[in-house]
Amino acid sequence: MQSNPLFAISPIDGRYSDKVNELNKYFSEFALIKARVQIEVEYFIALCQIPLPQLKDFNQDLFEKLRKIYFDFSFAQGERVKEIENTTNHDVKAVEYFIREKFNELKINQFSEFVHFGLTSQDINNTAFPLLLKQFTAEVYIPLIDQIEAKLSELAKQWSTVPMLARTHGQPASPTRLGKEFLVYKERLDKQLMELKRVPFAAKFGGATGNFNAHDVAYPKIDWVTFADNLVNERFGLSRSKITTQIEHYDYLAAYFDAIKRINTILIDMCRDIWTYISMDYFGQKIRENEVGSSAMPHKVNPIDFENAEGNLGLSSAVCEHLSVKLPVSRLQRDLTDSTVIRNAGVPLAHSVIAFKSLLKGLDKIVLNEEVIRKDLEKNWGVVAEGIQSILRREGYPEPYEALKKLTRTGKPIDKKSIEGFIDQLAVSDEIKKELKSITPLNYTGINF
Repeated sequence: MQSNPLFAISPIDGRYSDKVNELNKYFSEFALIKARVQIEVEYFIALCQIPLPQLKDFNQDLFEKLRKIYFDFSFAQGERVKEIENTTNHDVKAVEYFIREKFNELKINQFSEFVHFGLTSQDINNTAFPLLLKQFTAEVYIPLIDQIEAKLSELAKQWSTVPMLARTHGQPASPTRLGKEFLVYKERLDKQLMELKRVPFAAKFGGATGNFNAHDVAYPKIDWVTFADNLVNERFGLSRSKITTQIEHYDYLAAYFDAIKRINTILIDMCRDIWTYISMDYFGQKIRENEVGSSAMPHKVNPIDFENAEGNLGLSSAVCEHLSVKLPVSRLQRDLTDSTVIRNAGVPLAHSVIAFKSLLKGLDKIVLNEEVIRKDLEKNWGVVAEGIQSILRREGYPEPYEALKKLTRTGKPIDKKSIEGFIDQLAVSDEIKKELKSITPLNYTGINF
């Protein structure tokens, strides 16, 4: 009963579990244990490949059998690790003892003392977390952002020629094109996604306090720095932080979560704008049979997808903020506050994923109401004043801004007739008057991007 989504404390594991089940592969306790096993096994194999004198007789044909320990890691084996942890009261030590059991099954227990040789738990944890985060980012996060960008590009192209009244400070402003406004968000996402991709997935691997004390005292002739660089950078595809305390600095992880926050902010901005356009009837929404918009008002089709996305993006950013400011701070060579906090790395990312999927659903439902957009433009002829003023400046007309100000800042509606009447009384040539009259709210939209 307790595993039923109805009993989940967090909506991530309850109401929205079907939207984020794929994240179990990266952020569950099972995923973390499996990654720890992978790192321990690959570290042992790397020691054999030096080889350490005590491992020179290890049969390298067994490497693939060792790798099967993590390739074939099962739920039952995850439970076995947790069972060992109940005795050790230490999660990483439980993984070490689990691998020792596997060595015993493979009848190679004479080499088991070199499992976790010279390491501290953070050499494993601070490699496992970035490894999982890198996989999630490449396999889930970036593809979802790519889908959103593709949808924005599609809508921008579809509506590239649709003129629309712009609003600055909430007031009518120089017209724009609807498609271009969608491109604004795509370009912002492009730039921030580029920044996210620049952040390295950093790992710490250097012994108890980062100095390879145990390694160096046992085997002083081995270049342990180069060994660790090759293991972390080449084998795991991460970026090893060389000079550390007992833990990774987490500065790059802070940069990662700050980048996630910026992407969230862009999408919150977009959700609010589209929500507003829907409230203005610029967009309708596709009606889905049997859906209910309100428990009391049957006519309503609420913009719930954009509201859901906005809410989850806000939650994501709030947790990202704590992760980015807390993780890089640790007393002296380390305290344990990072351990409990970093386990929540998947929480803000899950909220972002929920938001992305809601946003994609919402974008797929919006329907353009071009007639409403056109009527709004036609009610606001005052927005062409900027264009008229610019041409008059070009022609050397005296104080054109002041002339247009007298016309437009009266509190009265400005229509086509009043604009043309103003143009007719100008002391300019008929050719210039004709040019000025050609400017309308529908065509004064600038460059088409």
